[in-house]
Amino acid sequence: MRQSLARTLLGWLGWTLEGARPDCPRYVLIAAPHTSNWDFPLMLLFAAAFNMKVTWMAKHSLFWPPLGWMMRMLGGMPIKRHRNARTVDAMIDAFSQRDELVLVVPTEGTRARTEYWKSGFYHIARQADVPIVPSFLDFGCKRGGFGPALTTSGDVVADMDYLRGFYRGMEGKFPNLFGPIRLSEEER
Repeated sequence: MRQSLARTLLGWLGWTLEGARPDCPRYVLIAAPHTSNWDFPLMLLFAAAFNMKVTWMAKHSLFWPPLGWMMRMLGGMPIKRHRNARTVDAMIDAFSQRDELVLVVPTEGTRARTEYWKSGFYHIARQADVPIVPSFLDFGCKRGGFGPALTTSGDVVADMDYLRGFYRGMEGKFPNLFGPIRLSEEER
C-alpha cells in the first residue's frame, strides 16, 4: 500500500523512477545533488516507492521536540556536526551491528554550494566494507533513482571519477548550488 501510494504521488508530481532497488542488504546510499529542502520529502517518497527502509543522517538540531520523534520514526539519525563526534566510527559500528542497513548520506553535507563533498561517505563504505550506491534526484528531467553500486578500490581519484561520470548532467532544484564532485583528499 505504502509503495503504491508513493509511486502514485510521484507520478502526479511528474517524477519518473529509474534503476532498480539495490539488491545488497548493507550499503552507503549517497544522495546528490542536494540543493533544496524538497530533497528530503522526495527522498522519503522514492524510498517508499522502492519499498526501502532507509536510515539517514541529519544535523542534531532537527531532532528537538516536537518533531524529533517523527524524524527518528522516518529513519533519522542525529549527527552533531559542530565538533569531533567520531561520526564515521559510529556509522562503521552501526554497519557491524546490523545485517541490513541502508545509510543515506548527503555528500555535500549542506544545501549550499560547496567546493568539496564531505568524505565521510567514502570512509564509512571503505572501512565498513560495504558498497556505495549513488542515488539521484534530477530536477532537470524530473527523474530519480539509483545507479550501479561502487565497491571502493582505495584509489580515491578513480572512485570519484566513477561518481563524477554518474552525476554528469544531473541538476538539483537549484543547479547553481550543486558544486564540484570532488573530495579534498583527491588533491593530496
